[in-house]
Amino acid sequence: MLKINNLHARVEDKEILKGINLTVNAGEVHAIMGPNGSGKSTLASVIAGKEDFEVTEGEVILDEENLEDVSPEDRAHKGVFLSFQYPVEIPGVSVTNFMKTAINESRKAKGLEDMPAKDMLKLIREKSELLEIDRKFLSRSLNEGFSGGEKKRNEIFQMAMLEPKLAILDETDSGLDIDALRVVANGVNKLKTKDNAVIVITHYQRLLEYIVPDFIHVLHDGKIVKSGTKELALELEEKGYDWLKNEAVVK
Repeated sequence: MLKINNLHARVEDKEILKGINLTVNAGEVHAIMGPNGSGKSTLASVIAGKEDFEVTEGEVILDEENLEDVSPEDRAHKGVFLSFQYPVEIPGVSVTNFMKTAINESRKAKGLEDMPAKDMLKLIREKSELLEIDRKFLSRSLNEGFSGGEKKRNEIFQMAMLEPKLAILDETDSGLDIDALRVVANGVNKLKTKDNAVIVITHYQRLLEYIVPDFIHVLHDGKIVKSGTKELALELEEKGYDWLKNEAVVK
């Protein structure tokens, strides 16, 4: 599904990604871990096509299509979903109306007509029940006055509605208490299928107690220095990241 080959990227004059190689297949969950400044969020942003970053070498391929000249909007329409560390507030726009607009814009990009109101309401009801979201929550202005947990739950609801091929969760556990963490993780687990893939970016092992990854990759100084299974997260929890500084890049 996703193949990243020798990816280098920078912001202004600073090189951040220094040769990333990564393959993510449908049905898989990959966790990206690493210390602050290692390039985790930059990698997420580059996959999503954020224009703050310049790709200087390498390629990002989704379903055999090179995304080099594909805009962030078109990447989203092709099935790339990025959750943000700090979701924006949109006063006056309800969660429901925001989702209606997002879904119909995605349909328009595929040459489809707007989803009939009846079908839209059915979809909203099904996904909100799946994620145990109260109906009152859906009528609130997007992220306005939301707690950290509510913002994250809302992003998982967006993910459920849009049904992306590739979901990238950028430090979705940041600032969450244990109850909110469980709610978010439970939603991700319910939405996982054999046809989609998830990349979870996190500092900590605790999220991976709830979302069990197939593979873990550790970034350090813009490179993947170690890959492994879920046991690697436990080793990182025990030893920290310093012991990985001299590891060779895993091809």
